[in-house]
Amino acid sequence: MKTILSTRFVEYPEDVTIDIKARAVTVTGKRGTIVREFKHLNLDLVHNKEERKIRVDLWFGNRKQLACIRTICSHIENMVTGVRVGFLYKMKFVYSHFPINVAITNNVVEIRNFMGEKLVRKINCIEGVTAVRTKDVKDQLEISGIDITKVSLVAAQVQQMTNIRNKDLRKFLDGIYVTDKLNMEESE
Repeated sequence: MKTILSTRFVEYPEDVTIDIKARAVTVTGKRGTIVREFKHLNLDLVHNKEERKIRVDLWFGNRKQLACIRTICSHIENMVTGVRVGFLYKMKFVYSHFPINVAITNNVVEIRNFMGEKLVRKINCIEGVTAVRTKDVKDQLEISGIDITKVSLVAAQVQQMTNIRNKDLRKFLDGIYVTDKLNMEESE
């Protein structure tokens, strides 16, 4: 069964400017600019600049297409949050015997001595994402940026690089895991 019209609104604060042209959404704030295209979906994006609202419409959509409305609104809200306060993922090194050694050079995260292996695991940080070893906390990595998809992708790549294969996962818990998902600064 098709729904004739389904509508959802996204409101955004004063310190953010949004430009929409042909389903390409550009969000600009104090931390930078994020551009994202939603051309693969047949939606109407109507921008009301006076009320600082975006209306997302879907005409004659089935159940799967209706789910895309909320997804698009969430993406736009995450873009607004990113350009205002940014995203910060904290990751902890967990090991029982062999200490994991992580070095960051030229935006490349290098993992050494994982489970005592000689193999050096390398993860390239995507443009716009920075990885830093925490100074005051032992065995912690901080990944930050304004685009949540890029930040979470780098965090997932770091975690998946330390997957343990061919051993009992209940016993061998070594790895680098996400412990906190925060903003780079506290929102007002």
